Amino acid sequence: MITPAYAAASAATPERVCGSGFARVAHGKQAVKTPSKRVLGHVYLLYNRRTGYNCVTTFKTSNIGVPTFVMATITTQTRGANSRASGENEGRSVKHYLGPVKIYGKGRCVSYMGQIRDEGRGAPVGKSRWKSWGNCG
Repeated sequence: MITPAYAAASAATPERVCGSGFARVAHGKQAVKTPSKRVLGHVYLLYNRRTGYNCVTTFKTSNIGVPTFVMATITTQTRGANSRASGENEGRSVKHYLGPVKIYGKGRCVSYMGQIRDEGRGAPVGKSRWKSWGNCG
């Protein structure tokens, strides 16, 4: 029997978590992997063209329903000689997914990442990182 909480979480999508008007961008899905390459979930980058906001969510694909530490981070970078970066992140123990983490990004490049800790004491941490700036809007 599926519990109501699990059914609601399993119906969640990055688009639903981020809200109306958000859509995935090119290269907007990255696997969250342990050092041994085990995939623990995925981190998603979405953008809302109307508002200029980016949104990041991290979804678990292992240990679903078991509270483990999950993190989602997004950073924006301005262009030009005085470029600077600023970001938002959130991390806590969750059963299914973490987010939304939103930041204004119109006219700026972004970088995003997610982390998921596997279950158990001393368990490995899976990471995903967009290695370069992208989705420059």
